[in-house]
Amino acid sequence: MFPLQRNRRLRTNESIRSLVRETSLSPQDFMLPMFVTEGKDIKSAIPSMPGIYRHSLDNTIKEVKEAWDLGIKAVNIYVKVSDNLKDNKGTEAWNKDGLMQQTIRAIKDAVPEMIVMPDVALDPYSIYGHDGIIENGQLINDATVDALTRMSLSHAEAGADFVAPSDMMDGRVLAIRKALEENGHHNVGIMSYSAKYASAFYGPFRDALDSAPVDSQNIPKDKKTYQMDYANRIEGIREALLDVEEGADIVMVKPGIAYLDIVREVKNAVHVPVAVYQVSGEYAMVKAAAERGWLDHDKIMIEQLYCIKRAGASIISTYFAKEASILLNK
Repeated sequence: MFPLQRNRRLRTNESIRSLVRETSLSPQDFMLPMFVTEGKDIKSAIPSMPGIYRHSLDNTIKEVKEAWDLGIKAVNIYVKVSDNLKDNKGTEAWNKDGLMQQTIRAIKDAVPEMIVMPDVALDPYSIYGHDGIIENGQLINDATVDALTRMSLSHAEAGADFVAPSDMMDGRVLAIRKALEENGHHNVGIMSYSAKYASAFYGPFRDALDSAPVDSQNIPKDKKTYQMDYANRIEGIREALLDVEEGADIVMVKPGIAYLDIVREVKNAVHVPVAVYQVSGEYAMVKAAAERGWLDHDKIMIEQLYCIKRAGASIISTYFAKEASILLNK
């Protein structure tokens, strides 16, 4: 007896497949991470991230304009800080004339409608490469939260649309939200890196910013005391729920492809948009495999982005943003 339901009827050709497709993908789903460095007319290659560069501010503006023309509506900013500006407290992080603050102002001047979400963490500013202040070989939570709050206020004053704390300190979302409200920045949002795992996928990113933890007997060699254990699922949901209670407007899961179960769990648990960061290691693996002819670059790129969106992402922070947008626009 032939089945009454033949699911293949809805897969017969591309027209019907596109008509019933459950998930859509467009450049408006993407946020472009960008690395900014001091100087002028600089485009410095990052060997472990083919096609990604550290740009000086003038070239950063060109990149932002190109991204906007492709339909990308948000950028996530990271800065490479000179070694002479680094210390244990990250004081350069809230310098009103610092590279990050200059970058925020310049982007908002050049492309006012572009959503600017600067990174809030101390690791680019730290002599130890950690996301917070180190005392007696330990990262101190509450003193770090105070520093992150000052950093967030400086970003808001420079014109950021959202601040994006990526540090995983306890209580930092509430402290930042209170400070923003008390200083009149009611419309500045918070995109919290809520479920950020202690992952080996971050290696190329740390190459880009020269921000890997210092190898020292007195300093933690990794970030496992504050970033999440990748064996845990329920903890990620709890972190996201707490951040929403503290005032986060958007919660993020990081990394992406290997953590899509967490994305779906968080999406089911919260009633705010969920962002996903397809991180540097995930990007680098696709590039390396494609260079060797083991994978079709464009096909695997689009497939992964669709899978992240299907899992529940409202926003995908990805180094593929420009390449994928060019393909999708065609």
